[in-house]
Amino acid sequence: MMIKRLFAICSLTMLIISLAACGGLRFSQVSPEAADFHPRKIAVFPVEMAGNDKEAKSAVEKIVARALADQKWFSGITDTDSLNRRLLDNEELHKIMNDYLSKLRTVNFSDPDLSRKIGDIMDADAFLLVSVDIWQYTLEKEDKVAKVGLGMQLYEAATGKLMWKAGHQITKSYILIKPELPDVARDVVEKMVDYLPH
Repeated sequence: MMIKRLFAICSLTMLIISLAACGGLRFSQVSPEAADFHPRKIAVFPVEMAGNDKEAKSAVEKIVARALADQKWFSGITDTDSLNRRLLDNEELHKIMNDYLSKLRTVNFSDPDLSRKIGDIMDADAFLLVSVDIWQYTLEKEDKVAKVGLGMQLYEAATGKLMWKAGHQITKSYILIKPELPDVARDVVEKMVDYLPH
C-alpha cells in the first residue's frame, strides 16, 4: 500500500513538473529591432553568479555553448573558454572588455564604441551574457526541491543595443534521489535558447 501511494505521489509530481515546463519563460523582452537581427557569429561572455561556485559557473558555461551549438543557428560560436584564452593573449581586448562590462554593470550602459570594438576583435555579431540567479537545494512548503534560475541578455555587437533579455527558472521536487543542479540548469538553458533571436 505504501509503495502504491509513493508511486502515485511521484507520478503526480512528475506530471505537474511536465505541465509547468510546457509554458513560456518567466520573463522575456524582445527589442523591436530584433525582427531584423540575424547574427551569424555569437560570443558567450563569462557567466556571472553570486558567490564563487566555480563548478556551477563552469557547468553553465559549457551547457550554454552546447545548447547554442545544438540549435545550428550560428556559423561561429565563441564559447567562454575560447574567449578567456583570447583575453589572456590580447591585452587590448582585455581592457576593452573590462571597460565595457564595468559600464554595463555600474550604469547599465552598453557602450556602442566598446561593443563594436569587441565585435571586431572577436569577429562576433552578437554577445550573450548569462547570469545565474538561483542555484540551490531548498525546502518549499516542506517539499525538497532543486532550483536553478538564469538570466540572459543578447546584445548586437555593431551597435551595443540590447536585442533580447529573459529570465527563467525551473524547480524540481524530489523525495529520495536528488536531481543534479547542472541537469536542472540544462533544462533551463534549453528552454531559454529556444526564445533567442536568430
